Amino acid sequence: MKALKERILQDGKCFEGGILKVDNFINHQMDPILMKSMAVEFVRRFAGTSINKILTIEASGIAPAIMVGYLLELPVVFAKKKKPSTMERMLTTSVYSFTKDRSYDVCVSADYLCPGDKVLFIDDFLANGNAAKGIIDLVGKAGAELVGMGFLIEKSFQHGGDYLRNEGIHVESLAIIESLDNCEIKIKD
Repeated sequence: MKALKERILQDGKCFEGGILKVDNFINHQMDPILMKSMAVEFVRRFAGTSINKILTIEASGIAPAIMVGYLLELPVVFAKKKKPSTMERMLTTSVYSFTKDRSYDVCVSADYLCPGDKVLFIDDFLANGNAAKGIIDLVGKAGAELVGMGFLIEKSFQHGGDYLRNEGIHVESLAIIESLDNCEIKIKD
């Protein structure tokens, strides 16, 4: 997606260790116009796919997931990183965070992720694919069907996308980062 790629090159910041910081327009301060454009592109890319629920993980995936849910007029569920004492019928899985270098449990209520649901997962980043693997586990535990995964930015050099595609999952990434070597952002055309 051209607008996103241009914005990454203009405002994205690279840090050692393969970290791309886009907090000034995606995951801290948000550009709602760009967010809407990205959601429109996801709707286009997943057109013809039977979906009845959008799923994400808090917190950075919530904004793009809400936009997609709004456009498709579907409910949006987000997996929580802290187990609420009030959650009933909890489904849980463990996810390793590359950025934070630690594992954490994520959970969702089986009241909102149900057998027969056709789930589209939306998130901000795809790197090693750890969050995506956790979502696959949660969807499976719920007896739901994962029909696709959409990511704003994929870091192809960390191979999470390769793993998901090899598993037969319909993956759409709006911008694919080929390299962050020497803190130079290289985006696939």
